[in-house]
Amino acid sequence: MTAEATGPVRIAYSPCPNDTFVFDAWAHGRVPGAPALDVTFADIDITNGVAERHDPAYDVLKVSYAVLPYVLEDYALLPCGGALGRGCGPLVLTREPGVDLSRRTVAVPSETSTAYLLFRLWAADTVPGGRVGEIVVMPFHEIMPAVRDGKVDAGLVIHEARFTYQDYGLHKLADMGEHWEATTGLPIPLGAIIARRSLGAETLRGYADTIRRSVRMAWDDPEASRPYVMEHAQEMDPAVADQHIGLYVNEFTADLGEDGYAAVRGLLTRAAAEGLVPALAPDALAFP
Repeated sequence: MTAEATGPVRIAYSPCPNDTFVFDAWAHGRVPGAPALDVTFADIDITNGVAERHDPAYDVLKVSYAVLPYVLEDYALLPCGGALGRGCGPLVLTREPGVDLSRRTVAVPSETSTAYLLFRLWAADTVPGGRVGEIVVMPFHEIMPAVRDGKVDAGLVIHEARFTYQDYGLHKLADMGEHWEATTGLPIPLGAIIARRSLGAETLRGYADTIRRSVRMAWDDPEASRPYVMEHAQEMDPAVADQHIGLYVNEFTADLGEDGYAAVRGLLTRAAAEGLVPALAPDALAFP
């Protein structure tokens, strides 16, 4: 372990139930032999910016897979802890069904998110001319009210909005995950865990092992994580939090595996071919 890694591990992840569930055991010192965590909660748009600035304030970050082409020189992708799966993609919602988005305003949670990258790939295939009218960035919790109230014509939503959008009287225009899976056969990459390469291969492997053990401890005793999950779930209904965890914490969270890595490479290769992100070096995703 390098000198940089002798203190608490400085980590930033979101307050969403999947992240607090994954990291609960580690954050509360229940993983034997693991270093202490110094946790900062931040929405993924913020952590994406931290990574893109190569800010040394954090050792480990939860980021969007979409930012990897911009940060992998300084950060390594850890093979566990992130969000990747099936049936869990972002949705495009509207007040009325069947809206043509080519001249419409669409609210998105971030222009650096994987959700937006999947949206752009979907739009290239399905929207006339491949472009929507206008993109407006707003916090994801404001998007459904904005669509409901007519402030925007459509909204790209993520996370628990999959389970609650009908409460706003909204319609699902399209599911980005369904489109991705139908066109590629691959699972949907959403959020990644990255760590600074300067910490050294041994430290990075230790972090990955600790994350895997934290995930398995959460699966073995889900009730142990519930106080931490609900403390940060922003007044979310406990049943919705459970659905959220069930959707986004799966076998790929414990280990990306062959299919997980294929999904990440597939997303970023296709996005690069469309000119949406820089091309990856052949070994960019390799774990030390």
